Amino acid sequence: MTQTPRQLAFEALRSIHRGAFADVELDRIQRQSTLSPVDRRFLTQLVYGVVRRQRTLDALIDQLGKKSSQQQPPDLRLILHLGLYQLRYFTHVPVSAAVNTSVDLAKQNGFAKLAGVVNGILRQYVRLTGNENATSEVALAESKAGVMGTVGEQEDRAIAQSSATSPAWTDPLKLPADPVQRLGVLHSYPDWIVDVWLHQFGVEETEKLCEWLNQPPAIDLRVNVLKATVEQVQQAMADAGIQTQPIAGLPQALRLLDNPGNIQELPGFAAGWWMVQDGSAQLVSHLLDPQPGETVIDACAAPGGKTIHIAELMGDQGIVWACDKTPSRLRKLRQNCDRLEIHSVHIRTGDSRTFDEFTNQGDRVLVDAPCSGLGTLHRHADARWRQTPETVAELTQLQTELLNQAATWVKSGGILVYATCTLHPAENEQQIEKFLATHPDWRLQPPAPTSPATPTVTLQGWCKVLPHHHQMDGFFMARLTRS
Repeated sequence: MTQTPRQLAFEALRSIHRGAFADVELDRIQRQSTLSPVDRRFLTQLVYGVVRRQRTLDALIDQLGKKSSQQQPPDLRLILHLGLYQLRYFTHVPVSAAVNTSVDLAKQNGFAKLAGVVNGILRQYVRLTGNENATSEVALAESKAGVMGTVGEQEDRAIAQSSATSPAWTDPLKLPADPVQRLGVLHSYPDWIVDVWLHQFGVEETEKLCEWLNQPPAIDLRVNVLKATVEQVQQAMADAGIQTQPIAGLPQALRLLDNPGNIQELPGFAAGWWMVQDGSAQLVSHLLDPQPGETVIDACAAPGGKTIHIAELMGDQGIVWACDKTPSRLRKLRQNCDRLEIHSVHIRTGDSRTFDEFTNQGDRVLVDAPCSGLGTLHRHADARWRQTPETVAELTQLQTELLNQAATWVKSGGILVYATCTLHPAENEQQIEKFLATHPDWRLQPPAPTSPATPTVTLQGWCKVLPHHHQMDGFFMARLTRS
């Protein structure tokens, strides 16, 4: 079978719906393929886009087909997802390409007898958009090539954009009246996540957040100022034809403005000039504010972005303990330390909740806790479907235990920072409120006025990064000290 982006996307989606992680499966498919860089990007857009938007795509199948999405054969449902996704979100893929290649996928993957179903649902979607030109395009393609006609893969040069930007476009999607379900169907999130956000932010802000987290993620770099300057890295990137821009308020950060291709081939990677780290994650170490010569303990360190940033801020002078229970992730941390030539990091393998040897040893302690990741859903396409209220409840218990244990590691007068990359109050605000209620000798300590984290401080004293406001991953941070 010919390796086309659409066929490989179908194969990846089939594995994902059987339980594979989206990023792992896509990486496996990419490594085994012979696609061009352009087709690889299109494949990535298709896989991540369909995974993110599956609730919306299911709703369209429910409304357009004689059988609901759940009644369709699972693989045929994925083919319909691929076709509808292109029609709805890719303005640069001709309608005929989206329709005909989807029909071809059905024929090539054991659904020749149901190819008419695919054709009918997709054509009905096109008709309901009110785009007469698009409808005519489909009809013309069918008259020339037949229902099973194939459009060449040169048509696969697409950029993901909403088709709704066309003034002639009418949305065929019928939305529920209930505000939770409406946002869930329109933007493709489980109702429980939408409900959590609505209670925090209201309808308008929640919709902006939903829209933002459906966009492809930016790639931020953190420059290792022990080996290079921001200006030096920026110039090296420019010389290689890659445009970057500094991130306001973050002294070590650069954001890539181009698709960089293989990260490891970019200027300065092998020399240890930088590592990939989102801007909001960089704020965590700035909030901790480690100083040269101190002992700092990172309770949940792997894969090591914040650990190494801490060492950089200390001038690689002092001791940074990196604790994690996953040896493979700690190996990644060690590799990054070697590449960036960081020597102050020491590794402790195991469950941090059981470590008593650090009692009263840390000048500063970081608990970058495992969480539901609701602030990074743009980076993890399938996370919204994997997390549940039940997994959140399990995580909150783990977070409480980690925070309580880490507090015993802090010296008198020391600093404890709790951080997550989620936007769920049970994992954030409620954790800190509970900790302070059960630890009366502790208090919140806002960052210094000059800290990069200061613009994110709330009235309550903790820090909160909202993606659609700050253009970074969603994060929660609280700086604590003994009173």
